[in-house]
Amino acid sequence: MSSVAQIPKSPALHEELTYDVSVSERHVVGEDIVSLTLRRDDGGLFPAWEPGSHIDVFLGEDEQGEPLTRQYSLWGAVEDRSAWRIGVLKDPASRGGSLRVHEQLIDGAKIRVRGARNHFHLEPAKSYVFVAGGIGITPILPMVRQAERDGIPWKLYYLARNRARLALLEELSGLPAEKLVLHCDDENGMIDLAGITSVLGEEDHVYACGPGPLLDVLDKMAQKSGRWTFHCERFAAAPVAPGRVDLPFEVLLSKSGTTHQIPAGVPCLKVLREAGVEVDWSCSEGVCGTCETEVLEGEPDHRDAVLTAEERAANETMMICVSRARSARIVLNL
Repeated sequence: MSSVAQIPKSPALHEELTYDVSVSERHVVGEDIVSLTLRRDDGGLFPAWEPGSHIDVFLGEDEQGEPLTRQYSLWGAVEDRSAWRIGVLKDPASRGGSLRVHEQLIDGAKIRVRGARNHFHLEPAKSYVFVAGGIGITPILPMVRQAERDGIPWKLYYLARNRARLALLEELSGLPAEKLVLHCDDENGMIDLAGITSVLGEEDHVYACGPGPLLDVLDKMAQKSGRWTFHCERFAAAPVAPGRVDLPFEVLLSKSGTTHQIPAGVPCLKVLREAGVEVDWSCSEGVCGTCETEVLEGEPDHRDAVLTAEERAANETMMICVSRARSARIVLNL
């Protein structure tokens, strides 16, 4: 079956803890890519986490005075709870987060973090094919290590435009060489994804993280094949399909009994925050899952990059930062 498989829900945000941490190590691990090792200022251990998890990193405020929070995947060893390790690409299209990391988070810098949260679980499978593009290696690396520990067959294809963009090569060198393919477009052209996936069967799972076009191609291949299962984590929600119209809708908050009108083109999150409603949020782009809210009535118009196809069909929750409503009225558990 070609789909993103159903995954367990992460804990609610209020159950996650916030930590004061310091940057104990900073290394350049690729062109415009830094790795940061974070340790708690109180000397304590971080909570246990699973491959695919990410954390929130608080980076102060943006130019409009809004909290600047970004999400970064954990790439370190899951058994090492003394440190959290993240990798950050300096993105020229960044809204300020990655630039601030690269310019300000030097050795000894103090910041706050929250988590960990996981919307990208490694599900049981007969075998795995991992595809990482550029900085997308960060959530994939712990998955590869887990598969190797569990003795499950796997293959990793790590793709980049050139060798300078291949990150964490020292960490990757510890993996079995016959299971690892490093592919650079400038040396070998475009990789043959169709050939790689053509031999996969119903018990094979493909996990991918990287640029949107790469994930889009794999997603279409999975749907066309109808055999293997595809899982991915995106850096940004997919663009709204052409012709998809924003309609105004009404939101009823079940706990307060208040009603709010959401105009066309205005995010639900923005309206609720301006009305003083306390709601958890972070990325405002539909990728982190922080603002996931229970839907009691109505039909959401899902536009996030977090929920699976099955979860969208169930209509039990929605990401209020980007998603809207197909029905004229929606009731949220707020």
